[in-house]
This record gives sequence, C-alpha cells and structure tokens, in this order.
Amino acid sequence: MNCVICKHSETSEGFATVVLTRGGSTIIIKDVPAQICSNCGEYYLSSEMTKEVFRIANEAVKKGAEIEIIKYAA
Repeated sequence: MNCVICKHSETSEGFATVVLTRGGSTIIIKDVPAQICSNCGEYYLSSEMTKEVFRIANEAVKKGAEIEIIKYAA
C-alpha cells in the first residue's frame, strides 16, 4: 500500500507502538503488527487489529489505569 501521509513510499509489514489517550488515561501498546511506511514511519493497522487495540485500551481504562504500557502478544 502507498503511504497516504507522505505519498513517497510503500508500506511493509512491521511492528508499531500505539499510544491512545482517553480522559486522564494514556495507554501504550508496543509491538503491534502494522503496515509501516519506510519513508515517514506512519503506521496503518488492519481493522481487526484496530478492534483488538481498542479492546485492550478499554480494559486498561476500566481498571482505572492512568498510564499503562502493554506489550502486545498475539
């Protein structure tokens, strides 16, 4: 896929760190499978991975996490 941000490079499979904030919570999920632009570093998640990342983040917020760092494990 061509990067929609920089429009200069194709993306390739790799791993990204996703940072989500909601209210007073910041959730960091590391090693998330993604398509990553080799030029600008922008990452793209599949719809299934996006749902999984939101599920993980929602669980952390429900636990009352202010800051949580999670390593994604498939």
